[in-house]
Amino acid sequence: MINLTENAQNEVKRLIAQQNKPSAFLRLAVRGGGCSGMTYDVKLDDQMGSFDRAFEAGGLKVVSDVKSLLYLDGLTVDYSTELVGGGFKFLNPKATGSCGCGTSFSV
Repeated sequence: MINLTENAQNEVKRLIAQQNKPSAFLRLAVRGGGCSGMTYDVKLDDQMGSFDRAFEAGGLKVVSDVKSLLYLDGLTVDYSTELVGGGFKFLNPKATGSCGCGTSFSV
């Protein structure tokens, strides 16, 4: 399961409205790369794949592929409006380490 804080839910809803894509959902995935070995891939999407799993968080559809879910199960996504260091934040209980900016992690 993937969780979104209220701040993250509000930001995703704002982005969906801004792009005028009411059928869009939040797609979360993991890719190789970054300083710590793996990075979070976050985007709006409207196409489900055959290996995707969907969750609901605050009325939003959140989708991840099954391979990424091995690393994302239990993840909480937050959003900060801070001028320095703002944006989406990832609180991943499976991560054993992360880089200074928090966008890459290791397990």
